[in-house]
Parts: sequence; structure tokens; C-alpha cells
Amino acid sequence: MGTDAADVMQGTLDLLILKALSLAPMHGWGITNRIKQLSRESFRVGQGSLYPALHRYEKRGWVTSYWRTTEHNRIARYYDLTAAGRRALNDEIARWRAYTGAMDLVIEGR
Repeated sequence: MGTDAADVMQGTLDLLILKALSLAPMHGWGITNRIKQLSRESFRVGQGSLYPALHRYEKRGWVTSYWRTTEHNRIARYYDLTAAGRRALNDEIARWRAYTGAMDLVIEGR
């Protein structure tokens, strides 16, 4: 059972994409595939969500992009995380952990 980006809690899209890119520079299909792998196919990010996010990250200085030949001999735009992008990822992880920690407190009812 997969979850589309629209169903993913607001704010998690950045975390998912930045985490995927923290592992290696990738093209769009590679990013979506890595997110599916990392989430054991629970999350699927469509092109309509992915590319606008990547363009936002470029404007913020979180990623750089360049054209390169893929392993299948096609030209694709690759995205690479910058130092600012790594800091943004760490911030997103900290926010997510604080959020889930607070939710755990509520669930436990203490």
C-alpha cells in the first residue's frame, strides 16, 4: 500500500527528497525510486511534486544540478545536495523527531 505525496504529511516531502539526495547525486527518476526503496514502497513521490520541489531547492541553494549521461546512455539532469542542503536536511530531521516525539507523548497519554 503506497502513499502519494498528497497524502504525506505536510513538510515531509522536503525530508524525503533531501534524504534521498544525501546518499548520492541523482536524476529525478532515481530520487523517486530511492524514496520508494527507503520507505519499503510506502511513499511514492510523483513528478508533479518532485520537480517543483527541486526547483525550490535550487533557488534556496540546497541543491545544484547538471546534465549527465545516465547508466542507460540517456541525458538526464542530476541533482546534488549542497552544504546548505545538508544543513536543511539536518533541520528537517530535527523537526520531524521533535514532532514524532510529541505525538508519542500524546499517544501514550501521559
